[in-house]
Amino acid sequence: MKKILTLTVVLAAAFTLSSCDCFKKMAKNPDAIVVTCTPEVLVLNNGKIAADLYASIPADYFNKKAALKVTPVLFFEGGAVAGETILLQGEKVEANGMVVTSGETMSINRHIEFDYQPAMDACELKLLVEVKCKSGKCKEFTLINANNGAILTEEQLAVVAKDDEAAYALKSECGRKVAVGLNVLQKDIDFASAMATEQNNYKNVTTSVVTADLVYKINSSVLSKKATETEEVAAFKESVEGYLNNDRAAQSVYVKGYASPDGPEKFNDKLSDKRSQSGLKAVQELLAETGLNIDAAAYGEDWDGFKAAVAASDIQDKDLILQVLSMYTSSAEREKEIKNLASVFGALKTDVLPQLRRAQIVNTIDLTGKTDAEMVALIKEGRASELNLEELLHIAEAQPEVAEVALKTAAETYNDARAYNNLAITLAKQGDFDGALKALDKAAKAGSKSEELNDNYALVYLAMGETDKAAAYAQGANAEVQALAAAAKGEYAAASKNLEGYNAAIVQVQEGNLAAAKNSIANDESAKADYLRAVIAAKEGNVEAAKAALQTAISKDASLAKKAAKDVNLAALR
Repeated sequence: MKKILTLTVVLAAAFTLSSCDCFKKMAKNPDAIVVTCTPEVLVLNNGKIAADLYASIPADYFNKKAALKVTPVLFFEGGAVAGETILLQGEKVEANGMVVTSGETMSINRHIEFDYQPAMDACELKLLVEVKCKSGKCKEFTLINANNGAILTEEQLAVVAKDDEAAYALKSECGRKVAVGLNVLQKDIDFASAMATEQNNYKNVTTSVVTADLVYKINSSVLSKKATETEEVAAFKESVEGYLNNDRAAQSVYVKGYASPDGPEKFNDKLSDKRSQSGLKAVQELLAETGLNIDAAAYGEDWDGFKAAVAASDIQDKDLILQVLSMYTSSAEREKEIKNLASVFGALKTDVLPQLRRAQIVNTIDLTGKTDAEMVALIKEGRASELNLEELLHIAEAQPEVAEVALKTAAETYNDARAYNNLAITLAKQGDFDGALKALDKAAKAGSKSEELNDNYALVYLAMGETDKAAAYAQGANAEVQALAAAAKGEYAAASKNLEGYNAAIVQVQEGNLAAAKNSIANDESAKADYLRAVIAAKEGNVEAAKAALQTAISKDASLAKKAAKDVNLAALR
């Protein structure tokens, strides 16, 4: 049921005590004028506190010589903000107010708005009343105490005239309550939780491959000494030996025997097998001191190598050759069609086929990286610079405790857009939205045009209360971001369709759908979810359950006790 201010009740005593003759008749009917405020408990929405006031003045009620000022004022700790004053006057009053005509019922509607300030979390909306009548004591507009009808003393009027806490306090005492408290649940929407990280390319185990070719003469499986003493083979050996003392490295050496794809296929299959065995023997001798186990296998005609060599060459009609390879799968058909290209086959025999008569040595190295614990330790020791970019991005995501240091190091060292984007998320979760916005700007400057960056811009602006700026980004954002943009404007019905978890519960509570809200956070054991459970229970009238949930929330996050002390949603607990 709406709280109703019976204005005549308020004024009856006032006008009687002030001996203002023009108000005496108006005070006779105490129920004649009613003022209502919607909502009963003020609500924060999109950075504004709004309310609708309604009053009805019956016919032949208002004195023709009377004038009345009513000002809605929002009082809060340390200050007050006044709304637009309503001036009512009788027909014989010369002023610029709203004339109350005799014989007519008059309805008054006023929409009022206040710009939100954090100090307003605990507030009251009151009506200040000033009266004026030439035939009475109040010949100029004079503030009265709307609760007891007393005219302020000269000393009190002097206090009221000042713009300080004492003036606010005295005015508050004189004002009549219309609405008490402010529902700031919209502020609890967690925009930062919806921000999207840009992914890293970190792998705990990285694999690299080093190769070298042992080249044979045509139709031969005998390796020359020259074939094993090339710079390529020497570099291969050096690479293998370089990893031997690395405890994080695991090496696997393999020999692949090949034949060039010319000549009979069966002959080439046998030839590739012989080359794999002779290649294996040579590699075993080459790497004898390493102690590594070496395997070998035959791979027949090297069509893959042929295709790659042709593609990389400057041979005339190479596109035609590649087309033949794509058209035929049979080795015999491929060889036949390519040999028919007489103009280029000579170049193939000279420039391509010889390099395919080989045994390829392959070393696959699996390198295990630092553990998360090792990375965290380096960061805490002030040695974050020893980590590479992907390691920094990974550990920031895996271990939030070092995220800020890791991401700042990554961003500043590598000027990496992903690092700046992810740093913005870390800062936003800390409540540093200005810092988050600066980080996003640097991500954009570093070249990022990702969907994540666009969405995160929208979310940071929403968290800052800049819904107009957020709108430009939200248009192209994902469904969740668009829903949060709707929630920030109080469009909860539209928002609830594309939200889950905690943010969905906030929206559902604002809609009055408490059962759905409880389901949305059923598996959420965070302090903020427990706090919301307390709010839900309080709204359901279950004070004991609300107290228990609040106690659990505070045990996880002590700062919530201070928040609860001002929360109008938990007023029943106090």
